[in-house]
Amino acid sequence: MRRSSSSGPNRSWRGAVAVADTVRPEARWTVSRLREFGVRTAMLTGDNERTARVIGDEVGVDEVHADLLPEEKVDAVSRLAADHGPVAMVGDGINDAPALATASVGVAMGAAGTDTAIETADVALMSDDLARVPYLVDLSRRTSQVIRQNVWSSLAVKAVLAIGAPLGVVSVIHAIVVGDMGMSLGVTGNAMRLANVTPETPTVADDADAGGTDGTDGTDGTDGDNEASGRASLDTPTN
Repeated sequence: MRRSSSSGPNRSWRGAVAVADTVRPEARWTVSRLREFGVRTAMLTGDNERTARVIGDEVGVDEVHADLLPEEKVDAVSRLAADHGPVAMVGDGINDAPALATASVGVAMGAAGTDTAIETADVALMSDDLARVPYLVDLSRRTSQVIRQNVWSSLAVKAVLAIGAPLGVVSVIHAIVVGDMGMSLGVTGNAMRLANVTPETPTVADDADAGGTDGTDGTDGTDGDNEASGRASLDTPTN
């Protein structure tokens, strides 16, 4: 802003303009939902410590790691993986690409992300919506459960048929129909239940509730160089 025209030691500024990044409206809800899933979150950013702490408190993340260069983000992801197991890294910038490649699962923000980040990541959110991250966790866990159910049920049925057919308890034709066609239809039908898993859409009320739960009144998520990294096994029955 322009200074007053008066001269001397008593001259003063007429005003000041402060500029800061804003967090995504759905970010606080996303972190709150991940916490309900049992996922621990951390923010990795190149911003200074003070700014990062303010954003981290608004978002409600569990840990904040600031003043990080791209290679230091890689080291941070490696440490998180060593301490807590598989790490999912969410990022959108070219500086995030090495960390995305290091993480167990790299998630790029498709619409706002750079080509390098999108190509490096395992998953690209083309809607650029952080609220899809909890959906990915939920879907991946349910998918793992369905896969295990299908594998063990198929093995169990085939084992019963393999024992029953030689003993004459089950006819050969029934063994073939049930063990082959029947189980194919069964595992397919079980897998189709995953179509019922749909993304949640946070509302204003949900976002307010998330803020009250975390004891903050800011919003979650970040723009630019701030990223949330959820740490937990994506195939563990819940986060």
